[in-house]
Amino acid sequence: MSDCNNNCESCKANCASREKENPFLAPMNEKSNIKHVIGVVSGKGGVGKSMVTSLLASAIRESGKSVAILDADITGPSIPKAFGLTKKADALDENMILPVESKDGIKIMSLNLINADDTDPVIWRGPILASVVKQFWSEVAWGDVDYMLVDMPPGTGDVPLTVFQSLPIEGIVVVTSPQKLVGMIVEKAVKMANMMNVPILGLVENFSYLECPDCGKKINVFGESTVEDLAKENDISVFAKIPIDPKVADSADSGKIADIKGDWLKEIVEKISEI
Repeated sequence: MSDCNNNCESCKANCASREKENPFLAPMNEKSNIKHVIGVVSGKGGVGKSMVTSLLASAIRESGKSVAILDADITGPSIPKAFGLTKKADALDENMILPVESKDGIKIMSLNLINADDTDPVIWRGPILASVVKQFWSEVAWGDVDYMLVDMPPGTGDVPLTVFQSLPIEGIVVVTSPQKLVGMIVEKAVKMANMMNVPILGLVENFSYLECPDCGKKINVFGESTVEDLAKENDISVFAKIPIDPKVADSADSGKIADIKGDWLKEIVEKISEI
């Protein structure tokens, strides 16, 4: 590249120099120009990671940036349903497919946009799952994208490892919930990111509290939050505490997650915009 300054730390282009530096990095195809890649991880299932990914994508999109979601949760894909997508992905040619766009212009690729039936189980071993994630990166014509969010499966297994090694991840958002048990397991994901030198942008606590509709009192349904302790121990910031809100669940179930407007993620959207 003519404007290369030979400083790979400040550049995410998949050029020959970077591939030599990281032999695991999957190549970006000529039909894609993805500027920044952010992972959304949890370590523990059931904490609403995909919901946070969807809300975050909508918030970034509302700020005027182009956004894409790579649904790397191959065995439990839920992003298409949250955005109300029923159209399947089309082939661009024999080697590449096109992402499906939500009504507000978020580009999405998920296994449920390829499978004939959304409820078909995915009974594949880890290496195959990891291979599909790399195909979603290299064999999808993403076009111009300012920010790609990668919705990762819970845990620290093959797929998160593949994402950290094969995609130019610039930082991750860690999703947790108030229970101490969840915090303990989420800390494994935090430590994995640290071991692989992936920056942690901050924590998002989901299901943080329930606000009484009559008096406005905040009720800690899952007990007192431990997220501040988790953040302090790992020297990271808590960017958001998202309440339990039936409207959010209803919107996701009805495919209208983009209609949810809340300022919970404002601070982390600003942090991501600084990248």
